Amino acid sequence: MAISFNTIPEAVRIPLAFIEFDNSKAVRGTPAILYKVLLLGQMLAAGTAEALVPVRITSAAEAEALFGQGSMLAAMFRAAKKADRWLETWAIPLEDDAAGVAAAGSILLAGPATASGVLSLYIAGTRVRIAVAAGDTAAALATALTAAINAEATQPVIAAVNGTTPAQVDLTCRWKGATGNDIDLRLNYYSGEALPAGVTATITAMASGAANPDVTDAIAVMGNVWWRTIAMPYTDTANLDALDAELLDRWGPMRQMEGFAYTGMRGTLGATSTFGLTRNTQLGTGMGSGLSPTPPWIWATDYAMKATASLSIDPARPLQTLELPSCLPPAVKDRWTDEERNLLLYDGIATYTVNAAGKCCIEREITFYRLNASGLPDPSYLDIQTPATLGYWRYAVRARITQAYGRHKLANDGTRFGPGQAIITPAIIRDELLALFRELEQKGLVEDFDAFMESLIVERNADNRNRLDVLAMPDLVNQFRMFAMLTQFVL
Repeated sequence: MAISFNTIPEAVRIPLAFIEFDNSKAVRGTPAILYKVLLLGQMLAAGTAEALVPVRITSAAEAEALFGQGSMLAAMFRAAKKADRWLETWAIPLEDDAAGVAAAGSILLAGPATASGVLSLYIAGTRVRIAVAAGDTAAALATALTAAINAEATQPVIAAVNGTTPAQVDLTCRWKGATGNDIDLRLNYYSGEALPAGVTATITAMASGAANPDVTDAIAVMGNVWWRTIAMPYTDTANLDALDAELLDRWGPMRQMEGFAYTGMRGTLGATSTFGLTRNTQLGTGMGSGLSPTPPWIWATDYAMKATASLSIDPARPLQTLELPSCLPPAVKDRWTDEERNLLLYDGIATYTVNAAGKCCIEREITFYRLNASGLPDPSYLDIQTPATLGYWRYAVRARITQAYGRHKLANDGTRFGPGQAIITPAIIRDELLALFRELEQKGLVEDFDAFMESLIVERNADNRNRLDVLAMPDLVNQFRMFAMLTQFVL
């Protein structure tokens, strides 16, 4: 029998026609990858979700019910759904660490007001306002501000009038851990906002938060689900190292489950540079937010969602100019200069710019990878498009080979087998890879077919005759990052 049937046996004598179906040749073109976005973060005791159990989230309202209003995860999902409604989003909710300490800050008011007006307080970039009437005392303003803050259930802090100083509003983060220290407190963010005459305020920044949850608990329940994007709210070394190790293991040839982590880093130029220089992985990126009112977990979420939405369509296309819709820029005086952002790009930190509409936009999306195994500068994984395109290349090769040749036999080139036999040879696989390269070239993911064809090696393993070994050197397409022109004019 020359034809390799899958289910029709040879030892059948009953008539007549027996027809089987085989879908191994049905799929044409390059495959689409379904991206699952995973958000890590903390839930509150008021949430109904079970901690450390992955759950798919379809709306911000669902996240609030599951994780609690005012929780880190609820805020992350509000930003996620604002950035992109169509991506499949999941969460692994974490409880506070048993040794955790909640961050705290305060606002000390002074008065009385000598004119009416509005007091505008921004907590993590969200405004809380109270009306001020002439004659209002500082204690009265503190009471009103406390009520206004607590009336906003989505706020990440709880307010209380200080028991000793009635003009002081004490703020405590709703969850425990060092992340609460990054909750920005400020007055009058937008132009035109000002304290009413006679009113002053002294802000004590959020501080003393300690002990983030251990993400190894979340990693343990990730299982073999293919999380292609992870929004990571924690920037402490222990948690980042644990996630890096897991992503590198998934990246390897035995698991082949590429994943990429997005973080946000809040702080001064020096602190951000120091943070970047402590990391060195091609599977993670950190956006330096500077002194933005928006907390790092929202920067991580916005960055992850906008990047994934674009890379899922075209893994090689640059992300520059994409808006981060939930991120507010720092005050003009606190924004980094071109020279400072260029330094950060050499320190492993992704950067953003502020457009004419006052929106934060991705400027360059680089990975943390800076040095090779010898400790020397290495730009091979500089931009996130490189691991993203490599991941798609591997997925496309696997899909093509396993779909079409999953149950084939292996023979040498030149073997005279029937045309219907389920047999492959090195030449057949070589032709398949060349055809796939042409398709990826049409999609703008690779270039230089001739060089690829010349360098492509497909051969049977000398020791294991059931194994086919391939050496492929695809030339990944690059991104248009810079235009330089010398203009020599004539008068």
